[in-house]
Amino acid sequence: MTTKYKVDGMTCGGCARSVTNAIVKAAPGAKVEVDLAAGTVAVDAAVAAEAVQKAVEAAGFEFNGQA
Repeated sequence: MTTKYKVDGMTCGGCARSVTNAIVKAAPGAKVEVDLAAGTVAVDAAVAAEAVQKAVEAAGFEFNGQA
């Protein structure tokens, strides 16, 4: 199951890597796809939204719920 979240503040590939690494660290095995243009992060795994939010915020970005 893939869930898409709105994340503000991502502007480059480094941002995408930071968010991806933070989510994978919180949920090993999760497949993460970042769309910089849309400002979204799609997570393909059974990961609680709260865990994604904590990971995104720990990486320094603003989590804005499901897209």
